[in-house]
Amino acid sequence: MSEATADGSFGGAVESAGPTRHGLNPSDIAVGVVIGRTSEFFDFFVFAIASVLVFPRLVFPFVDQVTGTLYSFALFALAFLARPLGTWLFMTIDRRHGKGTKLTIALFLLGTSTVVVAFLPSYEQVGVFSIWLLALFRIGQGIAIGGTWDGLSSLLAMNAPEKHSGWWAMVPQLGAPFGLIVASGLFAFFHGFLPDEEFMSWGWQFPFFVAFAINVVALFSRLRIVATREYVYQFQRRELQATRVRETFRAYGKVIIVGAFAPLASFALFHMVTVFPLSWVELYSGESVTRFLVIEGVGAAVGAIAVVASGLLADRYGRRTLLAATAFMIAIFSGFAPSLLAQGEAGEIVYMLSGFIILGLSFGQCSGVVATNFPTQYRYTGSAIVSDLAWLFGAGLSPFVALYLTEKLGLIAAGGYLLSGAVCTLLALRFNKMLDYRD
Repeated sequence: MSEATADGSFGGAVESAGPTRHGLNPSDIAVGVVIGRTSEFFDFFVFAIASVLVFPRLVFPFVDQVTGTLYSFALFALAFLARPLGTWLFMTIDRRHGKGTKLTIALFLLGTSTVVVAFLPSYEQVGVFSIWLLALFRIGQGIAIGGTWDGLSSLLAMNAPEKHSGWWAMVPQLGAPFGLIVASGLFAFFHGFLPDEEFMSWGWQFPFFVAFAINVVALFSRLRIVATREYVYQFQRRELQATRVRETFRAYGKVIIVGAFAPLASFALFHMVTVFPLSWVELYSGESVTRFLVIEGVGAAVGAIAVVASGLLADRYGRRTLLAATAFMIAIFSGFAPSLLAQGEAGEIVYMLSGFIILGLSFGQCSGVVATNFPTQYRYTGSAIVSDLAWLFGAGLSPFVALYLTEKLGLIAAGGYLLSGAVCTLLALRFNKMLDYRD
């Protein structure tokens, strides 16, 4: 592993280059990581918001609005089911044709699968074919997300000074709040300023068009880093080697399973403060959805600050300690916070801001909780598999389960679901310690 030099650039000579040394500033990697993650999460949130505001009326008009939203959330989960398949497929492309080819195909597939949703015909136009098309587009998004794993986060973490590992670990996580700010802002604008008929006719489509443009920017930003000699050098040293998924799982299955459950509380809370409350406001409150989208955007900005704070806290107290503390905070939050959504605007603001603060502190460090348990040869593929399974178990069905429990048993049941995620995280952290975890 190359060492960080005093001026903050990465040392490590490229052996084939003779005496020439090539440095890569960590801030350059950080920019590529943040832009890439922002594009992915923007696509994610655009579809999520449309699952509440658009698809129940456009694709499922033959059922009541609650059932239509549940159906939309079921389709929403398909991407998380398809994501591991995408990882397997694109790791094969990575080994045979390189990361540049892999990223180009994956990001164009992601952008295309997102933008074609804007052209989705309604159920009234083509019947059940509309549902199948939406499912196909969502699966395409999931497969593409599995291929967007570029190793930049691992590159950043492995080259960061040890005493600042928490700080650099939080950088990729900033993409989530940034993506939500842009997505909620766009939908708030079109939903708030257009009559309902025009919004359903064409206004909802615009964020999906924007997604393709953002993905193109993200592609060039990431390729600019992937093509650098330092990145290629580290890949050649097997620090960012794409290994076979089956081989990685066979060698480090325990680490993968623990890693998938370690961030469960954070990922469950992720949807409990982003997707689920929007569905509550739309279905049960009778209040302005536009106003709530603005609150959500402000909450995401607060969450971004909390993500940054997580880096400072992790470097001072340790990542595992911070994650355990935030899991306890999520457990406490689950006991009373969901009921705040039924207390009007003031309750919604308290719920969203407090939820985003806890989420930012937890989410900011959850991605690297078990990465150091993988040797460098398996870290690239192992981290990708852990990410896929963590999102699948922790987030894939969260909006559906939370809304279903709320409809049948009330908001307290949604809180119980969140509590179960906190318990799983604490247990996984305990097992992770037994696997010789190191900060």
